[in-house]
Amino acid sequence: MANSQTPILNARQIQQRIDRIAYQSYENNCKEKEVIIAGIAGNGYVLAERILEKLLEISPLKVKLAEIALNKKAPLSGKVKVSLSEKELKDKVMIVVDDVLESGRTMMYGIDPFLKYSVKRLITVVLVDRDHHSYPIKADFVGISLATTMQEHISVELGGGKKDAVYLM
Repeated sequence: MANSQTPILNARQIQQRIDRIAYQSYENNCKEKEVIIAGIAGNGYVLAERILEKLLEISPLKVKLAEIALNKKAPLSGKVKVSLSEKELKDKVMIVVDDVLESGRTMMYGIDPFLKYSVKRLITVVLVDRDHHSYPIKADFVGISLATTMQEHISVELGGGKKDAVYLM
């Protein structure tokens, strides 16, 4: 299985999960005036954009989009940056989005800036949860949970439209 790809989710299935996550986000925050969706740079940000689009379609919520920039391979090598100011984040519900939750390291460092601000609530969202957590992180909303071996890899491709796919490699 070294170079083979096993399809896990196709474009339609990914969109179904994004829709479900958007509905869950709205149901859990329907009394809020504004929420912020913060995607971890890369696929997490692309997913955050898509969740935002669906939320705007299905709800009257005011939704802002933010990007979390960090070095995923060496998160301690630089500062984690958020594209919104502390003032914009204060007393808001934060929905932090990434594509895959494996060890929890990226999500842990990704939420770190929000622990320093006075946010109202923090919700974590992932498309794929691999259940190999080394950090005390869990996703509140999950597209799909997969039991995989440590040698296997998940590839999330979000090229848009029919090109979207999740593979087990």
